[in-house]
Formats: sequence, structure tokens, C-alpha cells
Amino acid sequence: MTSDTRDDADTVTCTEAPLADQHFSGDSLWERDPATGRPRPPRRPFKARGSFVERCEGCRLPMLNCLCPYRVSAHSQARFWLLTHPLEHNKPTNTGRLIGDILDTTEVFTWYRTAPDTTLLARLEDRRFAPFIIFPDDQPDYADRVVGIESVDEASNAGRIPVFIILDGTWRQARRMFRKSPYLEHLPVLPLHSDRLTRYHLRKPASAAHLCTAEVAAELLRQSGNTQASNILDDYFDAFNDSYAASRRHHKLDAPTPAMRRLRDWCSE
Repeated sequence: MTSDTRDDADTVTCTEAPLADQHFSGDSLWERDPATGRPRPPRRPFKARGSFVERCEGCRLPMLNCLCPYRVSAHSQARFWLLTHPLEHNKPTNTGRLIGDILDTTEVFTWYRTAPDTTLLARLEDRRFAPFIIFPDDQPDYADRVVGIESVDEASNAGRIPVFIILDGTWRQARRMFRKSPYLEHLPVLPLHSDRLTRYHLRKPASAAHLCTAEVAAELLRQSGNTQASNILDDYFDAFNDSYAASRRHHKLDAPTPAMRRLRDWCSE
């Protein structure tokens, strides 16, 4: 979940499919309405600042500061399912994809109000998984569904695979996704309580306490005992943050940052 501030200046139209989304390509997300199958009106040509930047096919960052040399695979007992708003898929500043770069068990599903992803629905019915939807516990109407982080250990001890479902979009979009998705209504709600403040400086958050998607994932990993994966994702997020910010200034980083050096050390082990 990210701030409500739009970032049109850095939005590009990508042709490669979103990570782990087997149902829609980047273009077909928009060509037809998923509920009716009817063609949508053609989009106007994209002409925002940044649309002609040469980007890496792997990490989607400007080639000036490619992130690929710092990509590290990690292992976690818990998994992540990202329910992503369609407007987030093609934003290069979206941090949800960083989770999948580090944890290859991550799955991404596109959210549509009237057309739930059938693969996600099947996953929710699979008793191997114990899904938790990550959302604040600030409203009384679902207080009976709120659980603590200890429920993740209880699921693991019962032989099930804990899954963190993150609503990947702005806070406004995430709240709508939470309220307008009946198939999520039976799931336990796991709020993230943390003293950490966001380090994300590519979009302006409404509050410093609003962590971006990758930061939420790293904190969930830490609180659930997956410390190594949490540290790697934290460093990868910092490397992304610094690389992208430098590229916006058309500046090539002269030397790897401390986070980048730690990631290289992980790669060499």
C-alpha cells in the first residue's frame, strides 16, 4: 500500500506481463473489460515525462542505474499474494514487484471489482494455505476477524503455509479493494503494527507511518521470524529507492551503496 499521491510523471506503458500474472498481459489488462469481455475505448498515446527513458527489461529501472546486479533469492516459510490494482501494474515506482524478485513463491493477482481472479479464488479454497489479509484494525465492523502475528506461528505449527495477502495500491484503492471484495470477507485480518517510518522517497506519502508495499512485506517477514528474508528485502528496497532517485536526476551512482554491497555479499555466499 502506498500513498494516494499519483506519479504520472514516472508512469510508463510496459508490454511485459506483470510478475506471476498468467491471465492478462500488460496490454490486455486494458483492451477488454474483464467482467463483460467488451472492448474498451482506445487509450490516448502516453506522452508523460519519462516515457522515452531506456529501461532494463529485467528490473524496469532506467539503464543508468540497473538493479539487476543486486537481485538475491531468499527463502521464507510465509508466502505473499499481492492483489494489485490494475493502475499499479505499469508504474515503475511500484514496489510490489520487489517482493517477487526476492521470493519466488510470490504470486500476483489483478483486482477487478466485478471479476475476481479465478486462480486466487482457488488458492483461497486450498487448505494447504492459511491466508491473512493485511489491513488496519481501525474499524469496528470487522473487529471479530482481527488476529495477531502469533496466528502465523499457529498456522505453521498446524502444518499449513501462512500467506500474507497485501492489497497493492494507494491507501484509497486498498480500502476500496477491501470493502468491495466479498471473497475476502471470511479471511482473518492481520494489522501491521510497527514503529518504523517509511524510507520511500519516490512518492510522497500522506503520513510517514504509511509504509509502501515492499516495506510492509519486509516488516511482516521480520515479525514472523523470517529475519534473513526480511533483511534482504529491506536492502533490495533501499537499493531500488536509491537507484531510482539517482536516475530521476540523470545521475549514475558512482559506487554501490551499503545496501548494495550487502546484497552482493549475499550473492557471493
